Amino acid sequence: MSRPEIQSITVLGATGSVGTSTLDVISRHDHFRVYALSAHSNTALLLSQCLQFEPQYAVLTDEDAAESLRLQLRKAGSQTEVQWGAEALSRIASDADVDVVMAAIVGAAGLLPALAAAQSGKKVLLANKESLVMAGELFMQAAVASGAVILPIDSEHNAIFQCLPAPAQSARGNLAGQGVRKVLLTASGGPFLHTPVEQLHEVTPAQACKHPNWDMGRKISVDSASMMNKGLEFIEACYLFDLAPEAVEVVIHPQSIVHSMVEYADGSVLAQLGSPDMRVPIAHALAWPERIASGADFLSLVTSPDLQFLAPDLSRFPCLQLGMDAARQGGYAPACLNAANEIAVAAFLAGQIRFTDIPRVISGTLAQITCRQPVSIAMIQQLDAEARAVACDIAAGF
Repeated sequence: MSRPEIQSITVLGATGSVGTSTLDVISRHDHFRVYALSAHSNTALLLSQCLQFEPQYAVLTDEDAAESLRLQLRKAGSQTEVQWGAEALSRIASDADVDVVMAAIVGAAGLLPALAAAQSGKKVLLANKESLVMAGELFMQAAVASGAVILPIDSEHNAIFQCLPAPAQSARGNLAGQGVRKVLLTASGGPFLHTPVEQLHEVTPAQACKHPNWDMGRKISVDSASMMNKGLEFIEACYLFDLAPEAVEVVIHPQSIVHSMVEYADGSVLAQLGSPDMRVPIAHALAWPERIASGADFLSLVTSPDLQFLAPDLSRFPCLQLGMDAARQGGYAPACLNAANEIAVAAFLAGQIRFTDIPRVISGTLAQITCRQPVSIAMIQQLDAEARAVACDIAAGF
């Protein structure tokens, strides 16, 4: 058996949950080389990662944090070059020496470097769902034009990808021609699946961040609790697999063992199962089309809980309804939805609004933004800024 070719990897968002899981998988194999790492402000963890993986570059979003890291690395005798800012992020995502980019920066901040990777024809491991929510058509067009390979890291989209026929994995579009009838996105339902609806206005940030199955960052945990995460994934699935919203269905699956399913025209339903550990989809995407060890526990169906599947209660989870509506509306709606949600979640985590105010901020923002079709990244950024300003005003009024 021939030795795998060494792949050079940039990890955007290296200190987040997906980034650290990616580096854990990489550390288990000797055919990956870390080219660059980025972080927002966690210099302590990024320092440790730089000393362990010895990347050529480390990039931070803040100049002062970058200078602090530069001094610490120099003191430790490291040769890693430290840079900062948005241009540096896009540069380490598109450098000619990079083969693979893990796009794991959370939120709208991850759009431009992920897009730079797609435009440069990289193998893009896409964990930043906002790239597709905000600029799905432009992003996928860039990937097709450059020959980039886009591999989903969200466990649900990765599961769908694994359940697709091989020709559909290699070429975007025409899933119906491959016999696919629809895809089923599973959702755990989060920590409030059975909480009485009248008690949801009392939910605290600590409660919302305590997911029953997954260990995630605070923003994504709140999105999971409100099921906005699934609304964003609904939009992402439409762009990623070139599907009409009618071909995507959300199913509540509290055990988080079946990560998603694909239903075929002959009545077959293929499902991908696994432990709720992000290292599984990460390892799949890193090695695709091969398979490598992830470090995750293997699934025992004998000892696992009984598997349940439920229809989502949209009155309990209005954020899911908002996401599905935005997917059907298209145009400006997904980008504005995402911007308003980021503002609303930040306000909730800061104690400024209640959990039940999150969908009110989002729906109020969408009602105030003028409908128009985004045709460029600059226009998307303008829509994003406008929606954030409106959402801030609405949140301040609660």
